[in-house]
Amino acid sequence: MDLYRRDVLTGAALLAGSALIPRAAIAAGGHDRRLVVVLLRGGMDGLATIMPIGDPAFADLRPGHGQSGTLPLDGLFHAHPALKTLAAMVASKEAIVFHATASPYRGRSHFDGQEVLESGLAREGLGADSGWLNRALAAIPMLKGERADALAVAATTPLLLRGAAPVESWQPQVLPYADPDLCERLLALYSARDPGLAQALQNGIGVDAFLGATNDQAMPSHKAPADSPAGFPTAMTSLAALMTRPNGPRIAMLNYDGWDTHAMEEGRLAGQLSGLDQGLANLRQGLGAVWQDCAALLVTEFGRTARLNGTKGTDHGTGGVAFLVGGAVRGGRVIADWPGVGDAALLQGRDLRPTIDIRAVAKGILTDCFGMEPKLLDNRVFPESADVSPLKELLKT
Repeated sequence: MDLYRRDVLTGAALLAGSALIPRAAIAAGGHDRRLVVVLLRGGMDGLATIMPIGDPAFADLRPGHGQSGTLPLDGLFHAHPALKTLAAMVASKEAIVFHATASPYRGRSHFDGQEVLESGLAREGLGADSGWLNRALAAIPMLKGERADALAVAATTPLLLRGAAPVESWQPQVLPYADPDLCERLLALYSARDPGLAQALQNGIGVDAFLGATNDQAMPSHKAPADSPAGFPTAMTSLAALMTRPNGPRIAMLNYDGWDTHAMEEGRLAGQLSGLDQGLANLRQGLGAVWQDCAALLVTEFGRTARLNGTKGTDHGTGGVAFLVGGAVRGGRVIADWPGVGDAALLQGRDLRPTIDIRAVAKGILTDCFGMEPKLLDNRVFPESADVSPLKELLKT
């Protein structure tokens, strides 16, 4: 094992001890914060999602984009017409858009890009077995109650939430349709042979029973996957129902797949963005008063090429967009050190050049949300990142 990886694992082990201390709430400045992270898997086209209409080079780069129906955010950027809720959140100062952002990864592999994004490490190929959000969770005293502080809305826990801190995984379209008698028999079997698995099954049954009792629309009959355009809004509604419970999770993550738009991007992207926008609306509505203490970060592993390809799609790129939404967000802005999209400004002559490290965004959120100290963020949560300063004042005090 190399020294770098050993240091990461040692840090995770040290942090795990602090997770055993119970307290009444995860709080900073007296707030009972909720943090949601959504992974937009596949590489969202940031230039088609948040268009730099005010950049004179954009019209030549993307002919026809932004001609009508776009939603102005400021003098430079417009949102895609499908993002009405997001644009309204920016206007009401409940959302921030980060443009020309990326992780440290500069390749074009989905696998490696997602590994770097989720692990929080400085590069790929380090054999990461924990994610930055889990390492952050391990540093936060746990809530009292039967449920874990963190929930992954996925069949298995993604790398982002793997690690020393306990996390539950939940796939909402499976258990509600199971035979109750079968569940009871499985519980009896697992209790005798595998108490840990029995507890996981019992937790899943409890979650689904709760959602079925409180939200008749939480489990659609078509069982659309939670990471699809049809299923994502429902998953956000269900997650909101859980996060408003006194002993519900304070930290959660979801996947939203389908952003790999190599061909015929226009119609497909519109569908993806419609699902995303409805999901944001459902989260806000479902959280109710809790929305004021919530921040949701939406990130993707990389952007896409600046120019369309021959099949009216885009290929794997670098710089892209990220979003931070919620009632706790000091919003109303697009944060961008805009590099431009003229030929000379493009990275390798083909990509939007990233000027914001996504780790700076995450560090700022963790600082404002949970009061994490710089040394902890630089050395443990995001190892080898002392040169990446957190963005300041992303959340309200």
